Amino acid sequence: MGYAHDYAAAIMQRGRVPMPPADFVPNWADGPRKTKLYPGADTVPLPGHTVPPGATVGRGLAPDDDGPERPFDLPALSGMLRDSYGLTGRRLGVQANTDLDALPFHPLANWSRGTASGGGLYPVSVYWVSGPSGPLPPGVHYYATRHHAMQRLLSGDVSGEVREALGDPASAGERAAGTDQFLVLGVKYWQNAFKYNSFSFHAVTMDVGTVVQTWRIWARSQGLGIEPLMWFDERRIARLLGVRTEDEGVFAVVPLRWRGARARPAPPAGTATVRRRDVERSRTVLTFDAVRGMQEATEEHAARRPAAAALAPAAAPVPDRALPAVPLPAPLPLDTDVRTALRDRRSSFGRFDARRPLSAEHLASCLAAAATGASLGGDTGTGTTRIAGLYAFVGHTEGIAPGTYAYDPAAHTLRLVKAGPPGTFLQKNYFLANYNLEQTGAVLVPTVRTGAVLDTVGDRGYRIANAVVGAISQSVYTAASALGIGCGVALGFDNVSYSEELGLERTGESPLLIMMLGSERPAPADFRHEIA
Repeated sequence: MGYAHDYAAAIMQRGRVPMPPADFVPNWADGPRKTKLYPGADTVPLPGHTVPPGATVGRGLAPDDDGPERPFDLPALSGMLRDSYGLTGRRLGVQANTDLDALPFHPLANWSRGTASGGGLYPVSVYWVSGPSGPLPPGVHYYATRHHAMQRLLSGDVSGEVREALGDPASAGERAAGTDQFLVLGVKYWQNAFKYNSFSFHAVTMDVGTVVQTWRIWARSQGLGIEPLMWFDERRIARLLGVRTEDEGVFAVVPLRWRGARARPAPPAGTATVRRRDVERSRTVLTFDAVRGMQEATEEHAARRPAAAALAPAAAPVPDRALPAVPLPAPLPLDTDVRTALRDRRSSFGRFDARRPLSAEHLASCLAAAATGASLGGDTGTGTTRIAGLYAFVGHTEGIAPGTYAYDPAAHTLRLVKAGPPGTFLQKNYFLANYNLEQTGAVLVPTVRTGAVLDTVGDRGYRIANAVVGAISQSVYTAASALGIGCGVALGFDNVSYSEELGLERTGESPLLIMMLGSERPAPADFRHEIA
């Protein structure tokens, strides 16, 4: 058993046994920026992009098909980046989160994005490695979210370096073998660890999943394709990007199908590397043994891509068909265009109102979206093996008796685990004061047999398990936005109590996140930017 097993156990117990350093207090005045800074880098503004008719959330959440796939171009890449990680608005609504007092002050402003992020910290760095088929001179570019622009970090075609780091073309896939355009996702740990210390690795691995799933939803809605690769020579790509993996892990590479693209040779070994360095705002940068240990453990053997079906022993258990069945209505059509849904996405933060129950159709639609989000594609193995289970604590939902249920995605049915209102249990085992879980219509809980994943594919499987959970949360957020219902996602709960309540000890499943759904109070106090 590797280090990731120990870390996973500590995560499950952290509600009862604090992870070291237990006395840690964030130094907010010396916190890092929410983005990297490369002074003097050439900046190229990205163009606008119009979402075509029919690019709906429903199409983006539909299962992958074998139909024709359009190639990316610069406007499509720009639109995907803007709608996923770009700044699209400002949060000034009155709500119950702890940052409310700070929001009116511009230096502390909370800018909304289409993708969810643990603590709203957005630590994922997006790089574009572009070869000669691209619209810009070949090189390595960094996506500057605040400017919605590309900053050039390196000039020259190094796309072959990325392709060779991906390993065997047969297992990396057709996209990787035939393109010279790649998106690379890194995580600068200090951007999250300054607040969450040892817990941060758990959070940022989910952040990677939320980004990838936003891209998959956005791309599929428009006939494009996104297939992430998470097994590659991580140190080689980090060296190309000019980062140390101790400071910034490289989590995913996304090959882009691009018109006119073809494979290019790699430059001579060791000659290509970004020389520019990110300028850190914090005077003091701390490291945490658990984060460094997880980076080292998940980086080891990173280039040994498992077989497609390797995760089969870690598959989520099928809900007990002997349990009482509660049929669900068919999911509603999610015909909101994908850009509108992503820009309207937000966390409810205390706005839930049980006086207006959640409809069964809304619950059914979000459950179906969660099931779709559990498949990340690429080389993750989750396209052929469902590793995530899903449970629902139903409190105030029309037509469904209060109780605790397991969701059977194959039959689109709930199976009753325990009858009775779950509100007292939910609120008792939530750590923060920004939600009243008793007021929700339902609370969804994705689970993964994390230990089994690690046993089958090694410690790097921790990244995949958490990315799947992050992808599920982003799917639910996006579906809820399209449906016009409230949604909130949280990690601050007692994992052990949930495991005991759901009877997960026998299956080895770990409850890793809670997703709250419900109706919100009418006429909320919010900033009306369109009349400002």
